[in-house]
Amino acid sequence: MASAKAIASPVPDAWYPTLAVLMLAVGLVLTASFFIYEATSSKRNRSLAKELTTGGVASVFLGFGSLFLLLSAGVYV
Repeated sequence: MASAKAIASPVPDAWYPTLAVLMLAVGLVLTASFFIYEATSSKRNRSLAKELTTGGVASVFLGFGSLFLLLSAGVYV
């Protein structure tokens, strides 16, 4: 048991704030584009694949952005 290695993050701690801002910004832009697409397209011209793709990618970016925001604030989840 003495040879066990400590758990370390694959991302350096100094990158947490930058990654949080970048990923949250990308997620919010994708969310805005999703809402604009929903508001401006008619029901006949909508594409389910585009809606799911945009919503899924925005969700991933907002999720990881929130994670890095919590990590940069010192809340280790």
